[in-house]
Amino acid sequence: MAPPIRNSHHVQNTRTTRRIPSGPARRSLLAGVAALGALGAVGCSRVATASTTDGGELLDRLRAQGVVRLGIAGEIPFGYIDRNGELTGEAPELAKVIFKRLGVDRVQPVPTEFGSLIPGLNSQQFDVVAAGMYVNPERCEQVIFADPDYQMLDAFIVRKGNPLGLHSYEDVVRKKARFATGTGNAQIDYAVGAGYQQSDMLIVPDQVAGLNAVEAGRVDVFAGTALTVREVVKKSAKAEATRPFAPIVDGKPYVSGGAFAFRPNETRLRDAFNAELHRLKKSGELLRILGRFGFTKAEMTDLTAKELCGG
Repeated sequence: MAPPIRNSHHVQNTRTTRRIPSGPARRSLLAGVAALGALGAVGCSRVATASTTDGGELLDRLRAQGVVRLGIAGEIPFGYIDRNGELTGEAPELAKVIFKRLGVDRVQPVPTEFGSLIPGLNSQQFDVVAAGMYVNPERCEQVIFADPDYQMLDAFIVRKGNPLGLHSYEDVVRKKARFATGTGNAQIDYAVGAGYQQSDMLIVPDQVAGLNAVEAGRVDVFAGTALTVREVVKKSAKAEATRPFAPIVDGKPYVSGGAFAFRPNETRLRDAFNAELHRLKKSGELLRILGRFGFTKAEMTDLTAKELCGG
C-alpha cells in the first residue's frame, strides 16, 4: 500500500488520501484475518512472471486459469471473510461480478496486511488489489488504478448530543478536544493538517476500539470514514455519528475514492476492468452490489483515477 510512513507502528490505510505536508496514513486489520490465513494458504504460490508485452498478458492467463487472486486485508466492509468462512465485502463482491464478465469464473482471496498490498501485488503474490484502496499520487507511482468504485467523506464518533459541537478537524483543534483515530488512518494527516499534534492523539486498532474510547470518556472524538463510523454506532446508546464532511487539504475540501489496483504493465486488464465497471455504474448495478455493505448514493462517484493521481 505504499508510501513510507512516519511512524513505524502504523500500517498504511486503505482509505489513505494524497499526502498532506505533515505525513502518511492507513488502517488496521479487523476480525477475519485469522480465517483468511487458512484460505490464503491454498494456492499461495506466486503468479506467473509478468509479461513485458504491451498491455500485459495477465487477462489471457486469468481466463485460461479460470481464477484470479485477490489481495485483501480483512477489513469490514471492504474485503473480509464472513462468519461462514466465505469471502465477501464490497471489493470482492464487485470483483466476482466483473471478472466473471471478463471470462474468469472464480476469485481466490490472498490475505495480507494492508501495508503489504502494493508490495505483494508487485512481487506477483496476487493478481489485483481488491481492498477498497484510496487512490493517491504516491500509490499511483507504484501501481495503476481502475477508476474509483466509491468515494468517501469523513465523520466523527462523538458522545450523544455532540456536546462539544465537533463537525470538522478545525473544530477539534479549536476546542482542544481529545482526539482518536485508527492505526495509520488518513485521518491522522487530516487532523495534523488542521493543527493537531500527532503526539497528542490516541491511536487505536479500529473503529470499534474508537467507539469504546468515546463511550468510556477517554476521548471526545474518533475520526474515521463516514461509512465505517455510521455502521459502528448503530447499536450504541452513548455515542452517535456526525454528519459526513470533506476534510480540508491544501486549503480546499477534499474527497477521495477507493479503487482496484493492478501492476503497472497490466494496462489491458485494467482497461477491461474499467469498461465493465463503467457499465455497472451506468446501469445502477454497482449501487446494488455495494448497497448491501452500507454504501449509498452518496458514496457513488464519477471521480477518475487520473484526477486522483494528480493529472
